[in-house]
Amino acid sequence: WGDHWAYLPLKSVQVPRSITRLSGFSGDPDDWASNDIDYFVLNTLEREKLTPSPQADKATLIRRLYLDIIGVPPTPEEAEKFLNDKRPEAYTEAVDTLLASPQFGEKWASWWLDMARYADTKGYEKDGGRSIWRYRDWVIKALNDDMPFDRFTTEQLAGDLLPSPTDEQLIATAFHRNTMNNDEGGTDDEEFRVAALLDRVNTTWEVWQSTTMACVQCHTHPYDPFLNEEYYKSVAFFNNTRDEDTPGEHPTLRMYEPDDQKKLASIQEWVRKNSDKDQEVEVTKFLKTLEPKFHPHAFDSFVNGELIDNKYLGIRSGGSARLKNVKLDGKANLIMNYWTNDTGGSFEIRKDKVDGEIIGGGRLEKGKKAASFPIKPSQGKHDLYFLFKNAALPGDRSVCGVEWFAFREDLPGQGSSSYTKINTVFEELINAKVENTPVMIENNHEQYRTTRIFVRGNWLAEGDSVGPDVPKSLNPFPEGQPYNRLGFSRWLLSKENPLTARVMVNRFWEQLFGSGLVETLEDFGTQGAIPSHKELLDYLALRFMNEHEWSMKKVVRDIVMSSTYRQDSHVSTAQLERDPGNKFLARGPRVRLSFEQIRDQALAVSGLLSTKMYGKSVMPFQPAGIWNSVYSNDYWKESDGDDRYRRSVYTYVKRTSPYPSMMMFDGSSREVCLSRRIRTNTPLQALVTLNDSSFVVASRHLAEKMIQQGPKSEEQIRAGYRMILVRDIHDKKLNILNGLYQEALVEYQAKPLSARSLMSNNDASPQLAAMTVVASALLNLDEVLTKE
Repeated sequence: WGDHWAYLPLKSVQVPRSITRLSGFSGDPDDWASNDIDYFVLNTLEREKLTPSPQADKATLIRRLYLDIIGVPPTPEEAEKFLNDKRPEAYTEAVDTLLASPQFGEKWASWWLDMARYADTKGYEKDGGRSIWRYRDWVIKALNDDMPFDRFTTEQLAGDLLPSPTDEQLIATAFHRNTMNNDEGGTDDEEFRVAALLDRVNTTWEVWQSTTMACVQCHTHPYDPFLNEEYYKSVAFFNNTRDEDTPGEHPTLRMYEPDDQKKLASIQEWVRKNSDKDQEVEVTKFLKTLEPKFHPHAFDSFVNGELIDNKYLGIRSGGSARLKNVKLDGKANLIMNYWTNDTGGSFEIRKDKVDGEIIGGGRLEKGKKAASFPIKPSQGKHDLYFLFKNAALPGDRSVCGVEWFAFREDLPGQGSSSYTKINTVFEELINAKVENTPVMIENNHEQYRTTRIFVRGNWLAEGDSVGPDVPKSLNPFPEGQPYNRLGFSRWLLSKENPLTARVMVNRFWEQLFGSGLVETLEDFGTQGAIPSHKELLDYLALRFMNEHEWSMKKVVRDIVMSSTYRQDSHVSTAQLERDPGNKFLARGPRVRLSFEQIRDQALAVSGLLSTKMYGKSVMPFQPAGIWNSVYSNDYWKESDGDDRYRRSVYTYVKRTSPYPSMMMFDGSSREVCLSRRIRTNTPLQALVTLNDSSFVVASRHLAEKMIQQGPKSEEQIRAGYRMILVRDIHDKKLNILNGLYQEALVEYQAKPLSARSLMSNNDASPQLAAMTVVASALLNLDEVLTKE
């Protein structure tokens, strides 16, 4: 393979300050440069015989800054304040104010959620709903709090492995529970567990290392220095989590209501008083996650029984199934989550053989519940045979259906008069109706999985076993770190890792300039793009780790404070000929806005945008008939009130039927990790912004605001333009838009029913309807849909 720049260690970079005066550049480089970034850019421009552009006008600059940092344009008042502030520090203060805004997290969350493949459904054929919105909220909060990127990484990859993890740290691990889950009947859950597992490996390598590790599932990488065996060593880091593609999406974090939270606190206090901290932690973990437990996949040797729908244990009367190698030391109870029909039934547990010693069992009651059954004390590992009985049932009916089992120790404090009561509270909590968020929980030692190489990538063709390790071509595994997801996250964040910091600062740069210093955000390998400014990339990476101590906001601040970022985006003929893609940064960024920015901008300038943050995903306006949900009556239920006007980051994402207008603007269906959205330009996009209900409603409300700005249509249009673009409209554009208004007015005066239809209001005037058409045209101007 040879040496490749991205895999070489980061080394200190000298800022190139000794730059001669550029040909055609009238200023002094030292006067032009605002920070070190600019010297790197000037150095490249000098080599390429290009000169930087002048600074953009203040109106363009403040709109660019707002859209980039918080995702919505400034209000007229905010823009006016900046435009009238002649102090040199006005720009700096605006940057710092925006970085501190809670809207920062809402804007930047979409960027991260694309990579995290966040969605509100499970994917595949059934694509049922998934309650994972708390992860999205965690991302927004973490970004707003400027959580250092090393912690941001560790909590998402291994929050459950931290000492006494908090609920928030567990929720962070939902990053890798965003994998798809297949609930279709008859599917092999192990197949789709493996699919999710490999997706986690591929996603982690793409997000943090910009490495196409997915290529290595089947064979050694043909272009980059990664061996087939090394792929499965990465798999071994992720292979020992408790999830098994179950319909209940276990393991989940159980979010208790206040009354149940009090019950949990009473049990914690009881255990604390009657035992030690370790048992309190273990009991709390079980009540919060119901782990560790067994799913029916662990059973075999079925007699007159089966896995119902390949998911649930279903044994007919007189039948049995085996659970192998259960460690029974200290176990005094079996908790079984089951459901039965009207006649109930019974079961018994026999040790080591189907007619062996009975060590547990009991009566099964009607309904669905998790119940505790005592078992006789035993030592060591044993095969357990579960036998079910109900002579009243037809021969083809299962005695019950079972979702999961857990073997538990007794709560401490036996002999106390309150012991029965605390056990009752314990069982009440297990059966409490709660909201669940899928999280990562590591297997205990007894459930540890062996990782094997898949021959030619086929999960059914298992080869040699491997343990967790990292590729030899990169930095060594950190000394003293555990060989699990926690240790792996610390390997990624080691200052010896050549990729993580480079990859991340490149992602920040792309969000602000529209293209990364390495264009291929997803691939830093030999088949990826060559850096346009390699020394600048390394300088930013080192500064990110060392000086900024992984602060994401400080990296963004460095970039937007540079003169490079503040340049005018107009392109000269010479620039267009020499550098059409602005690779060398001789001008400012000019990029078509993302869907989220386009929709949020329309809502913001019309005065409709809700400031409500967090909570369950919402369903704003969507054309009828989009959803066709199999096996369920799920449908797009339009949200009420202000929820229709929440920021786009809160919009419900159904994987098999994503929000259609988002897809028209290159959004992700969130089925797999997406490092960058490839921008397209199609007529369908114009049809969205002209006809989609969200934009039509925004146009109506913007028109109402415009009409209040003066008696004449010219005044109203001039005001509307300024509301959106924070600058005055040119007379030529004003005349064209006023001509549109006059044409529409004649039309609606002749057809008042059309005016009422457009405005959804029987009292709508032709004047307001005509101005709505103009407002729609304003929202569709190229300069409005673009960050200049």
